[in-house]
Order: sequence, then structure tokens, then C-alpha cells
Amino acid sequence: MKGLPEERAVRLAEYIVKNSATVRDAAGIFHISKSTVHKDVTERLAGINGQLYEQVKQVLEQNKSERHIRGGLATKNKYAALKN
Repeated sequence: MKGLPEERAVRLAEYIVKNSATVRDAAGIFHISKSTVHKDVTERLAGINGQLYEQVKQVLEQNKSERHIRGGLATKNKYAALKN
């Protein structure tokens, strides 16, 4: 995804808010690195669109609080698949 970083930050933020997506999900969809997504939505976006920044921040905090559960489920599924 090429273009101006400011435009990219807004598009990423809108995608994250609309889909309650993780940074990893957004990076995969837009074919850019996770660090670029994180920098765009945490640093660049704050100076561009404060309201959208707050919405993204809320989604990212929710994802952060749930990640240990997703990791545990992934491990459970991995070993269940190995058993069969």
C-alpha cells in the first residue's frame, strides 16, 4: 500500500475500527508490516484525526486485553490437531 503516510494512517484506522481488527490483521490486509501499522495508528493518527485515534486506541486496548485468550486457544487447537 503506497501513498501518503497520513492517508494510509486514516485508512488503516478506519479498517481497524470497522472490523475490530488487530494490528496483525490490518498488516496482512494492507500488505505492510505490523510495525508500520502500529506507528501509523498510534503516532501519526493522533495529529491527523483525534476522534478516530481515540476509537482505534479503544479497539487496540481491547485486543491487548484479549490476546492471552487467543494465544491459549491457538495452542489448544495446535495440540488437538497433532493428536488426530
